[in-house]
Formats: sequence, C-alpha cells, structure tokens
Amino acid sequence: MNGILYKIFVVLLVLMPVLVLAEEAAPSLTADQVQGNLNFVWTMVAAFLVFLMQAGFAMVEAGFTRAKNACNILMKNLMDFSVGALAFWAVGFGLMFGAGNGFFGTEGFFLSLGADKENWGYAFWMFQVVFCATAATIISGAVAERTKFSAYLVYSALVSAFVYPIFGSWAWGGLYNGGGWLENLGFIDFAGSTVVHSVGGWLALAGAIVVGPRIGKFTATGVRPIPGHSMPLAALGVFLLWFGWYGFNPGSTTTGDHSIALIAVTTTLAAAGGSVSAMLFTWLKYKKSDVGMTMNGALAGLVGITAGCANVSTLSSVIIGAVAGVVVVGSVLLLDKMRIDDPVGAVSVHGVCGAWGTLAAGLFDSAGFTFHTVGVQLIGIGACFAWAFGTGLILFKVIDLLMGMRVSREEEMAGLDFAEHGASSYPDFHTVHLGSVFTPEESSLSMGMAMAAKKSSTVPAEQS
Repeated sequence: MNGILYKIFVVLLVLMPVLVLAEEAAPSLTADQVQGNLNFVWTMVAAFLVFLMQAGFAMVEAGFTRAKNACNILMKNLMDFSVGALAFWAVGFGLMFGAGNGFFGTEGFFLSLGADKENWGYAFWMFQVVFCATAATIISGAVAERTKFSAYLVYSALVSAFVYPIFGSWAWGGLYNGGGWLENLGFIDFAGSTVVHSVGGWLALAGAIVVGPRIGKFTATGVRPIPGHSMPLAALGVFLLWFGWYGFNPGSTTTGDHSIALIAVTTTLAAAGGSVSAMLFTWLKYKKSDVGMTMNGALAGLVGITAGCANVSTLSSVIIGAVAGVVVVGSVLLLDKMRIDDPVGAVSVHGVCGAWGTLAAGLFDSAGFTFHTVGVQLIGIGACFAWAFGTGLILFKVIDLLMGMRVSREEEMAGLDFAEHGASSYPDFHTVHLGSVFTPEESSLSMGMAMAAKKSSTVPAEQS
C-alpha cells in the first residue's frame, strides 16, 4: 500500500510543473470571445441540422411517388446539393452576400470572403449553402417521374448560382455586407418563407408547367390519382424535415442566446397546428382523415411560420400554422383543377404557404400591426413570384429547347430508375396499379384513401 502511495506522490510531483505551466499558458477569454465561439458552434450545428433536411426531402418525394422512380429521386436529391454547393461556392454566395448595388453582390466569388471576420465567412457560407440546397431541391418533387436527369443537373446549378442568390440578396444581403432593396424597405422574412420556400415553390410551378403532367394523370373525364408507393418513407421524411427545421428557424439567429427558445416553440406549434387543421379539414370533407394531406399540413405549418418565427406570439404561431394546413389542401385541389401535375404538393406547401407565412409575419407582428409593414410584405411576395416564376419559365423553356426537359414516353413508362440509371430500388418486387378515372376531389387523396375507392396492389414479382 505504501508503495502505491509513493508512486502516486512521485507522479504528482513530476506533473505539477507541467500543470502550472499549462495554466499560465492558457489564454484568458473575454465574455465577448466566449459568446463569439458559441455563435460559431451554434451556427455550424444548425447548418448540419438543415443539411439533414436533404434526407427528409428525398424520403418525402420517394414515398409520394412510384417505386420505379425511387433511385432517380435519391440521385436528384444527392446531386442537387452536390452540384448546388459547387455553384454557390463559385458564384452564388458572392451574388447574394458580397457588397454590391442593392440588387446583387459584386465580390466574394469562390468564397474569397471566407476568412473575413476571423473565419466567420466560412461558418456563414456553410449555413447559407444548406438553405440554397433547400430552395433547389423543392423543384424536384414538382417535376418528379418524367424529367431528364441531365436537365435536372443543369437547372440545379443555375438556380443555385443565380436565381436563388439574386433574390436572396434583395432580402438578406445585409446579413453579411451591404443590404438589398427589399431589406431596406423593412421586409420581414426571418428564416425564409419567401427567400427559400416561395422561391423554390414558384420555380417548381414553372417547371411543372413546362415539363407537363405525367402520362395518364389527366383524362377527358377526370383526374386520375397516381399514388405513391410508400407512406412510411414519406412519414420518415416529414419527421426528418420537422427535426431539421430546428436548425432552419432557430439557427437563423446565428447567435447562441436565449432568443432561440421562443423560435423553437413557435416553430413547433405552427407545425402542430398545420397537421391538425389539415387532418380535420380532410376528415370533414371526405369523412376520413387523410394521411398524405396531414403530413403536408405539418410541412405547410413549418413553411408558414418560417418568416415570422422570431416576431410572433405563440398563439399567433398556432393560427398561422392552422391556416397553412387548410391552405395547402385547397391549393393542391386547385392545381389539380388547373391540370398542373405536382406529385408531392411542392408548389402548394412551399410556394403558396410560403407566401401566406410572409404575409402573416406582417399581420401578426408582435411590434404591432401597420399597413406599411403589410404593404412591404406584399411587395416582397409579388417580387418573389415575378422573379422566381418568370426566370423559371425562361430557364426551363431554354433547357427544353436545347436539350429537352422530358424523357420519352417509353422511358417514363418503364421508370426513370431503369431508363436514366440502369437501376432498380426494389429488384425483387414490382408494383401493379389498377387505376381508373377519379373525380378532381378524389384525385388529391393520399394512397390509402384513393386505393380504398379504386383498388391497387403491390405483389412479389413471382406472384404477379
């Protein structure tokens, strides 16, 4: 025993000078330096959460579409981030956040601003690139199951390099350098109901119009539903997106302080309000609570609260989310009547509910209602639609003329997994859909309700 104590004493005696020197050498951080380090850590963690939303988008889109296109959808969601990150690094970040003329930045290309402000530029780029990827990937769902993969890569790069960043500079340019014209008017969009979601949603609308509906979606006598192959995958995607939104909204503070608590609460309540209102609305309308619409209701609530999450009360957040849940159902039905095919409801969730959320940020502003604030919000909504939808139509039309947006009829019927990638998501199974004509109201129901009315089955290949 005495031998062990002697050894411990010797070790401590040897280490004592080292510990003293280490303590003397350790820098003494000020409160501002500690807060600065915390801001870096919080911003990076939030960026990683938003990156997880790419998986959420992939699962929602794959679940809401047919099994024969699942590989293609996974490839699109992987590559729009990969291609988009390179485009945003080279061009987009500079256009969005470089000092400029109020309409776009003129410096900072290839992340030359990264080392600014003690490397804050790198952390800020990381947070912003995942937002850019979100805007780009929204388009994927609206043009799913019939778009050429090569065309998708081209427009993902162009959206990430030019379309999204230029509007972003109007509303958010002052977050790093200068300030955009819309921002200078007092436009409220804390985390991107318009800057991210409506931009992506209106681009998705343009893409869906240019590429046209899927084969068999619309007939002379009605609208034929094309149910997705996996509600569990879609539900997993919704939960991943909801979780990632805690980086999207609270992370937009880019500051680790007490403000993130209220933002997390308003985000949660709006999502809950959206899912409940969509469930009740479909329950009353169809006598059944619809699964797909309820999931989109949660996403609609999240999109709706994103603009005002930092400047509305908890009660207001519930109202904003609940309205969004009803709006998204109505918008899906309206697009069907307009014969615009959006397989996952991207235009309705992101474009329409993004516009509602931006308006709501002015209507429910905790600082008080003013006609000026609401007017500025309406200007921002209109400017976003004009820019994103207008440039989207031009972009998709040009791509269509130069290389074609759409696969051939034979490729679409076979599925894009095989036609574009020579792959199969489920090689031991294939899906049989015994469809027929549905009314416009029936067309927007989820897989479970639609198939309860008109039979469909998925069987092992050897039994079919």
